[in-house]
Amino acid sequence: MYNSSTSTEGYEIYRCLLCYEAICSEVCPHMDPARIIRALRFDNREGAAWLLPETDFCSHCPAPCTTSCPIGVAIPNLTAALRQQANCQAKKPELATIDLSCQLCGISMENPFLLSSSVIASNYDMCARAFEAGWAGAAFKTISLMEIHEASPRFSALKSGDGAVYGFKNIEQLSDRSVEENLETISQLKHDYPNKILIASIMGRNEQEWETLAQAVSSAGADMVECNFSCPHMEAKGVGVDVGQSPDAVAQYTAAARRGTQRPLFIKLTPNVADMRPMARAGKAAGANGIAAINTIKSITEVDLNSYVAAPAVHGRSALGGYSGAAIKPIALRFLAELAADPQLQGMHLSGMGGIETWRSALEFLVLGAGSIQITTAVMQYGYRIIDDLLLGLRIYMAKRGIAHIDDLIGVAVPNIVDTDALDRDTLVYPRFHLQRCLGCGRCYLSCMDGGHQAIDFDIAERRPRLRTQACVGCHLCTLVCPEQAISGSGKRVTKQFQSI
Repeated sequence: MYNSSTSTEGYEIYRCLLCYEAICSEVCPHMDPARIIRALRFDNREGAAWLLPETDFCSHCPAPCTTSCPIGVAIPNLTAALRQQANCQAKKPELATIDLSCQLCGISMENPFLLSSSVIASNYDMCARAFEAGWAGAAFKTISLMEIHEASPRFSALKSGDGAVYGFKNIEQLSDRSVEENLETISQLKHDYPNKILIASIMGRNEQEWETLAQAVSSAGADMVECNFSCPHMEAKGVGVDVGQSPDAVAQYTAAARRGTQRPLFIKLTPNVADMRPMARAGKAAGANGIAAINTIKSITEVDLNSYVAAPAVHGRSALGGYSGAAIKPIALRFLAELAADPQLQGMHLSGMGGIETWRSALEFLVLGAGSIQITTAVMQYGYRIIDDLLLGLRIYMAKRGIAHIDDLIGVAVPNIVDTDALDRDTLVYPRFHLQRCLGCGRCYLSCMDGGHQAIDFDIAERRPRLRTQACVGCHLCTLVCPEQAISGSGKRVTKQFQSI
């Protein structure tokens, strides 16, 4: 999430445990250190600087924030670096005029952020706390007429070196509460939070169930209906992903749900296909107003090499589950871009999801065509409070670029995604080496020699790399592997016939 300007600063930020009711903020009389560190952690450095008080209290403070911290994070060092950045800025951006409101199939939303249909939106209390925190709405956990039996445990995860979850697997199914309980919850939420968007996710086993459920949730007050055609690990056959892989089945059950409601209708589609567009087109023809994508990817995350059982292990056995988290974002963006560019799908609302953790990743979905954003896994890790930086980061980005309304960003990147045969292949961009930042580790040399085009020499005595332009093909592998960001992709551009300058 965080792209540190210095490795020391990044280390301190990732040491932070992101505590609930953080002690550092309790003992600091001048600011909220935990909130500032959380902004840094969620790729919102400018937002963190924006949150600093105008007066520099930290330089003359005995730092009770650090001494009270369970692991002693050096908070004054972080705020000093932020203050230096803030002092370099002419002034804080004006955020009051930034409008994040948008439309969801003709329904007004205060901002584009929704809880996606999952455990994080499965009862009244959870949705109410999310709404109070600032989320614009929620897709309630999928309601069905099936009897749901869950496994235990049902989650597993892959983690990076700093302990953050980047890939998450679940084998959880639908709501295990009765239809009547869920309908009552929907009614109460709409009564208490009339300005929040409530999407009712449903799943049926036949046309009658799809129609009945659509009618029931609409009568309960749901603003929209979302057809779950994508859950990858249902006990019952012929539901979930089995529907989402068949254009005919999508059309059949979308039409059935449409008969049950006049409310806007979403179809939630699966990435477990080669091409999502045939199902999306079938859904549109059958009456769908929007597409929610992507749901989780069928996966096995890891296998215990002592027991030979995959995770999560349920009494010595496991099963394929749905993979989510930051690791699937590139796949989600690919499907979203294809849907947004399809002329046959123009006019459909696209609700994007899949690996979104920060305002920056949310913005990537918006510029590739998403009109709203749905999030689950990041909330499961960090709580509903991530909405703070989603909103602040977007507002600062827009203010600095003179963009007043979120609608002006939706889809602006779609025309820049082209077929590979349309790419410029006649020029070469050399990497640019910033030797003042180079630590002499030689990683660029190793990668270029063993995984690239042998275009870097390395002076062992001086511990400095040197680019051999005659051999460089401009692949930019070196820019990606440098741990200090001492190589950039902004070097000289030449035509290939003059490469050997």
